[in-house]
Amino acid sequence: MAHDHNHDHTHGANKKILMISFLIITSYMIIEAIGGFLTNSLALLSDAGHMLSDSISLAIALIAFKLAEKAANHSKTYGYKRFEILASVINGVTLIAIALYIFYEAIGRFANPPEVATTGMLIISVIGLVVNILVAWIMMRGEDTHENLNMRGAYLHVLSDMLGSVGAIVAALLIIFFGWGWADPAASVIVAILVLRSGYFVTKAAVHVLMEGTPQNMNVNDVLKTISETTGIRDIHDLHIWTITSGYDALSCHAVVDTHLTIAESENILHKIEQSLEHKGITHVTIQMETGTHKHSNSILCTAKNEPTHEHQQ
Repeated sequence: MAHDHNHDHTHGANKKILMISFLIITSYMIIEAIGGFLTNSLALLSDAGHMLSDSISLAIALIAFKLAEKAANHSKTYGYKRFEILASVINGVTLIAIALYIFYEAIGRFANPPEVATTGMLIISVIGLVVNILVAWIMMRGEDTHENLNMRGAYLHVLSDMLGSVGAIVAALLIIFFGWGWADPAASVIVAILVLRSGYFVTKAAVHVLMEGTPQNMNVNDVLKTISETTGIRDIHDLHIWTITSGYDALSCHAVVDTHLTIAESENILHKIEQSLEHKGITHVTIQMETGTHKHSNSILCTAKNEPTHEHQQ
């Protein structure tokens, strides 16, 4: 199937891009952290913290891609594809924690700005900006940053990292020319706001997937229309649409058909539905065909059966 071949190709390309980006970012993050301690600059340290989160997100994305290749087995029928989403939650929470720590540190520094070695700070932050531009360019060429949640997360980190480096450069220049000591904690607060924002969005998107939420780019009414307008389908209920992992959406529902349809005719209808849903990006479709007599609810969405009576409970 051409689709699979294409997926494998982008998968391999993603992994390569992530690996290169991870090595560059991690090496520079260590330099920046040491530089932050030596020059006593919170702006540099916060940018290093941001880069650490970058580095973690890239490492997680790499591990996720590696695990996603593991085959499905009896204990995990979807394989390890969900790990990527779990990883995004961990990554988002880490970002939020880093941001809160920077805020805490900055408050003390506003009241009492310490001496900062500005020349060193300027040099390190300029190199940092160049490193980020390089990594962002490598990722842009990958072109999968829109489709894949992991790649998108990693790319957004690198972009906001750039702003962190710009903040540190501006702060260094303000201290050199105007002696404004508060510029250093101010730059770190701006970075912390960016870190907090990306942490919030990464966590929110990943939790939505873990909650089996409908994929955000999916219009449920549109999907319903596609299925119900297929010749032979009378009605639909118990509809579920969810995401297994980035770029892998699933759907299940019950479809009411005529009593006299043969299995071959039902399969024909199914095939048509599967084809039209694949155009909408739903690759994993499970539809239960049934006659009108089997229908147990008028609701399109799944309504739970009545709570079990006490006789059934242990």
